[in-house]
Amino acid sequence: MKEQLYTIPLNEAMDAGDECPFCYIERSVEQDLLDYVLGPGSSYMEADMREITDKTGFCRAHFKKMFDYGNTLGNAWILKTHYQRMIGEMQKQFSSFTPGKSSLRDKLKKNMQGSNPIGVWVAEKESSCYICQEYRKTYERYLDTFFYLYRQDENFRAKVKNSKGFCLSHFGDLCNADHLLSDREKQDFYETVLPLMEKNMKRLAEDVSWLVEKFDYRNKDADWKNSRDAIQRGMQKLKGGHPADLPYKMNK
Repeated sequence: MKEQLYTIPLNEAMDAGDECPFCYIERSVEQDLLDYVLGPGSSYMEADMREITDKTGFCRAHFKKMFDYGNTLGNAWILKTHYQRMIGEMQKQFSSFTPGKSSLRDKLKKNMQGSNPIGVWVAEKESSCYICQEYRKTYERYLDTFFYLYRQDENFRAKVKNSKGFCLSHFGDLCNADHLLSDREKQDFYETVLPLMEKNMKRLAEDVSWLVEKFDYRNKDADWKNSRDAIQRGMQKLKGGHPADLPYKMNK
């Protein structure tokens, strides 16, 4: 099957030999977004772009990655106007808030649903992040592309069969997106990926177990096998990401 522009990144991820091709893509897309937000010639000086980031904000994890990225002026500009927006919203919330007395029913409702308007507003801010939002849009397209290639491209199916599988997080997303396959295609897909996942989870478990054994003085001269980087790969397989990655920094 002839490659298209939208299929190249996924094929490259499958060829990379990573513990999970979607973790590989996630890293690449996230770095592209950091470059877009803060990099040379970046968008933070554009008023329309900063209006979006002022409203959406960033999560704790991406604020940390933005700090590590290293553009002091860019981060300051983003924070300056974002604070202006946040303070305006906060004042609006505070001015319309009345504590009042709560009945037992109200208290139970608040505990279950978080109905305090200030608490709800804060929760909305906590869950809102420009980079997360843009990544999710891109990620959904890659899920669609994955199943398109799996259906149409025999070479791609072979790459999946010969891969190291997926991290559990991204594997769950694939399972939840299996409506993109016909019933016959689902049968083939699960006959491939379920044994693949089991095989590679066991492989990681063996690597980690051997790493533990290497700390036994009786094995100090034994071959490390594939255990030297077993911790970061083991963590990735369970939760995704690349735990051993150094912070991604601005290319000055």
